[in-house]
Amino acid sequence: MMSRLYATDTQSKSSDIAATVLAASSPLQILAACDAVESFLHKHTPDQSRWFFSITFPTLICKLFGFDDSASAPAAVKSLSPSGWIDIAALSNDSQLAGRIFSLLSPNGVLLSSIAAADGSSLVKYVFPVERLPEWVRYMLQNDRDSRVLSDLCPLFKNRLKEDSVKGSSFQVQLNVFEYYMFWFAYYPVCRGNSEGPQTVRVKRSRRFRMENWAYSIPGLSSTKRGTEQKNEGNLYMRLLYAYLHAYVPVGDVKAHQPYRSSLLHYSFAYDTPVVEKAEFLVNTLIQFWLVDNDFSPLPVNLCKSFGVSFPFRSVLGETPPTSGLGEVVNVFVKYLNLSSVAPTDGTDQFDYTESPRWKVGGTFNIVQSRNVVTIVDSGNSWNSWIQRPLYRFILRTFLYCPVESSIKNASQVFTLWVSYLEPWTICMEEFAELDANLGKSNASTLKEVTQSTPHAYTSSWQVFVLANYLYYSSLVMHFIGFAHKFLHTDPEVIVNMISKVIRILTSSTELMDLIKNVDIVFHSKPTGSSKSVLNALHRHVPAIREQLQDWEDGLSETEADGSFLHENWNKDLRLFSDGEDGGQKLLQLFVLRAESELQSIGGENLTQNLQCLDRLKSELGQLFGGPILKPLNTPEIVQCEHSRDEIFTPRSFGNRTMADIKYKGDWMKRPISDDEIAWLAKVLVKLSGWLNESLGLSQVDSSQEAPSWSYVDLSSDARSVSGPTETIKVVLCSFISWLLVLRVSGVRFMRKHGFRVNLRVFASKKVIVMLLIIGAFSLLKRAFAESGNVYMGNQATQQ
Repeated sequence: MMSRLYATDTQSKSSDIAATVLAASSPLQILAACDAVESFLHKHTPDQSRWFFSITFPTLICKLFGFDDSASAPAAVKSLSPSGWIDIAALSNDSQLAGRIFSLLSPNGVLLSSIAAADGSSLVKYVFPVERLPEWVRYMLQNDRDSRVLSDLCPLFKNRLKEDSVKGSSFQVQLNVFEYYMFWFAYYPVCRGNSEGPQTVRVKRSRRFRMENWAYSIPGLSSTKRGTEQKNEGNLYMRLLYAYLHAYVPVGDVKAHQPYRSSLLHYSFAYDTPVVEKAEFLVNTLIQFWLVDNDFSPLPVNLCKSFGVSFPFRSVLGETPPTSGLGEVVNVFVKYLNLSSVAPTDGTDQFDYTESPRWKVGGTFNIVQSRNVVTIVDSGNSWNSWIQRPLYRFILRTFLYCPVESSIKNASQVFTLWVSYLEPWTICMEEFAELDANLGKSNASTLKEVTQSTPHAYTSSWQVFVLANYLYYSSLVMHFIGFAHKFLHTDPEVIVNMISKVIRILTSSTELMDLIKNVDIVFHSKPTGSSKSVLNALHRHVPAIREQLQDWEDGLSETEADGSFLHENWNKDLRLFSDGEDGGQKLLQLFVLRAESELQSIGGENLTQNLQCLDRLKSELGQLFGGPILKPLNTPEIVQCEHSRDEIFTPRSFGNRTMADIKYKGDWMKRPISDDEIAWLAKVLVKLSGWLNESLGLSQVDSSQEAPSWSYVDLSSDARSVSGPTETIKVVLCSFISWLLVLRVSGVRFMRKHGFRVNLRVFASKKVIVMLLIIGAFSLLKRAFAESGNVYMGNQATQQ
């Protein structure tokens, strides 16, 4: 009887605390609500907290993150409200309130301790709403067949995807308390980014339009930062993120968690511990919610083929960029995981990145063969291979699909994420010092042990990391050049600094630059000579790089109509060091020319400094490509004048040449659609020309300089003369056909030798179309007049 009364009392108190939490909207009320939650959990055992997690905890999550959980709000439009505790703490700039909320949600706090105890007793299970899941998962759950295979494809949903007992055929995601909280924690910045949406800006070109508009969000491009972004400790969410990563995802002394294996991620599932499971769950959750989410190719292509699953998401998701505003949190997440990639200094325990990440089952390296086993990633000694593909696609989709009319702030945050990923050897304790200071002195030693001996420059011990992530140093650079061309007109100063930052990283170390170049050489050649040569030693990495190129860039390419330099088959080759018209050197030459023109069109007091920065960029490019890319610029005198909008976009002069004399540096047949062309007809004729060139073998230039060898036919001695009309016609017909074939072969050989190709795009010109219409109309009129004349003459003859 007492137990039932006590349970009733616990339920009543939980309801009262839920009401207190729901009404808390001011700093004082939030502080009181935090005290009430902690007081209840301190006084009650885990077995007595069932009502708290059933009634109070869902309300607490809604108030923490500001989710509108009213029953009247449709699920599709539920979004963040300004009453969220985290947002209130950030807007009020109240350090006491932020510290109190952090203490409540800290991994060492009473709330997380009670959650662990409740999960140990399996007190409560939650159903996470389907409409809040990553987009690709939501589409998977709409189909019964895809729903049944989802848990095998994605480890995050293994043993968490259950059939709905009410609806029967549908599936739902069931989570324990910790998992439920972490799903909402990961969803918070996604919901925030979706509610804010991409900020549309109108580009105004004036002397006042300067780099400080956007550069404050790019470390290394500006020395000043704004407001709350000046310090990480002011961001409560960022502090919580780092605290959870630090507490649940070991990257330092991983051997302390697993005495039987040398790596946390190699630890056998036969000896699984809550540490391993919680670490993998948290990493997978953040990857799926932040990096994958609305990607139309969310999983490796080979994995999907092994299950016979195809994702028709491209028609649904389209060319959708990742959620905006995730750059900063993803940067902290990726930097922390890359702490596990810190290169060993003693030469022992080195991990091998030479193979591309494979999906393995039960300790084997084969593709998944059984759906009754756990699917995990072979990640070596680091978390890096877990994030390689989703992070690459996250960065690339941001660059490819960033709307021209939107603010570049989100792209600049992703750019910062990318360049920091390119230099993992620069990760140091100071980057996490402000975040780590909130965790106490006892926990701060872990990262010091990881980073205290890490050199801040590239060394040969990082070669395996660069080889495993080679596309970040090559193909992604080429895609970013296309992005730079696309956004150069918005703010040339920022874009030039971005390009300069990337080139500076590639040329920061002669050893790194030689490695990148050598891999590009072996990628485009075949192994020859002694197997001991440096180049032949790199050939074993080429298959993995080719596989990554096709998998990581699956379905990602610019369209030809928007004037970009990258085309449909881009992910079949590397072009950074190619000397062709669409190679990296030519595109960067064109970028320098355009940048100089744009900088001069702006003018202003910073023109001399900007042109000097451009000269440094040319010097770095000369170092990268082994020769001067262009002649140094002569700094002109600054002329103070006003420009109209039309004058700003008028081609400017470069030295003694005009921009009209500078020819297009890409594939001329696939150049941007011009005003004097019919767009749809040009696209059709370009595709038809490409098909003809492929069919005739004109895509490759015939470099053979040898004289053609002629074939001679020896006639047999019993050859007889041709007689009769049938045989004569047959011989003449065969001779005519042979002459046509010889003429075709000779023409194709001539075109191939001189690099000529079929280009029907000229017929898309409006002038040509108008001329053809005039000729056609004239022919029709001439024929009509001729017929009417014949009719008239016929009538006259009849009358006579």
